[in-house]
Amino acid sequence: MPEATILCSGLVERIGFEDAIFKFNTDKDKIEKVEAILDHKQALEILSQQLLDVETGIIASADDINIVGHRVVHGGSHFSDTTEITEKVKEKIKALSSLAPLHNPPNLEGIEVAETIFPNAKQVAVFDTAFHQSIPEHAYKYAIPNEYLEEHNIRLYGFHGTSHKYVSEKAIEYLAKEHSKIITIHLGNGCSMTAVQDGKSIDHTLGFSPVSGLIMGTRSGDIDPAIIFHMAEKFGYSLKEINTILQKKSGMLGLTGQSDLREIQAQAENGDKNSKLALFMNAYRIKKYIGSYTAIMNGLDAIVFTAGIGENSIEMRQRVCDDLDYLGIVLDEEKNQIRPDKLADVSASNSRVKVLIIPTNEELEIAKQSLSLFKAKN
Repeated sequence: MPEATILCSGLVERIGFEDAIFKFNTDKDKIEKVEAILDHKQALEILSQQLLDVETGIIASADDINIVGHRVVHGGSHFSDTTEITEKVKEKIKALSSLAPLHNPPNLEGIEVAETIFPNAKQVAVFDTAFHQSIPEHAYKYAIPNEYLEEHNIRLYGFHGTSHKYVSEKAIEYLAKEHSKIITIHLGNGCSMTAVQDGKSIDHTLGFSPVSGLIMGTRSGDIDPAIIFHMAEKFGYSLKEINTILQKKSGMLGLTGQSDLREIQAQAENGDKNSKLALFMNAYRIKKYIGSYTAIMNGLDAIVFTAGIGENSIEMRQRVCDDLDYLGIVLDEEKNQIRPDKLADVSASNSRVKVLIIPTNEELEIAKQSLSLFKAKN
């Protein structure tokens, strides 16, 4: 930084499983290993060791790292900007764990491990919720008694903000319009959509926690809240058990037995009815939000597909765009046969709305924001 030259990248998938996959890439070579990763702490330690590896030689010592940027999912009402991490900041991140139980605890663990590995570096938190601070009150306020917002900060916060910010800025640059109306569609194991008007988030599918909205890998998305009371009264489930069901056992996993879209698509191709229905439901939910967000913005210039599924699933993009010609959305099926490494316009020639695939780069966005924080301080 600030040249934004990538020296190396690392990834650990399937944490908690015996067949966890560890990948480490440099400009010199590509290393892939299979390890028995037990937890997030071990994963970060192994990745960090590669930075100091004699063969890869990315850095001479841990002191070469000046800033470590961390994605933190839930910042609540405490954090609207990128923040240097202190003990008080860590306490607040921990206190918000009940609102993002799949994310804030490992986010905090990553921070604490990084403090040990890079003791002289500044640790920085970039919050998923920050980009959505521009959502207006009529969109973030729930129709419950006012005191729950005023006294307890119960409201829509929004998530995946780093990704939505990055791809919406790329889309605006591509459109080259003074005013723009864009829907960004982040599809991964977690999924969300944002209505972005003139570069600002004005509505979002995820709410008080990262459970509402679209159907996700293991999370339910939108459900009637009365179902929670029915499950407690009818089946005797505790609130903790219901939370586990909605967070970890629902979504595509609950519908098909799988949370990985690649496996679900394979099952559907082999005739599995549950998988076929789940794929249809997934696209159907996305279409509903495209319609509603087009309505609140009174028009639409572009939709953007991003993240693991959005960038790589040819089938899901096709399913989402089918029969949306009324809104001016027409996908070019031939152009759509792509998994791009940069912005790709896959709109048909007669599409009034641009259909874009923009690979997200949350790491670069986190690095930019982290560096900007300390430039501003100095």
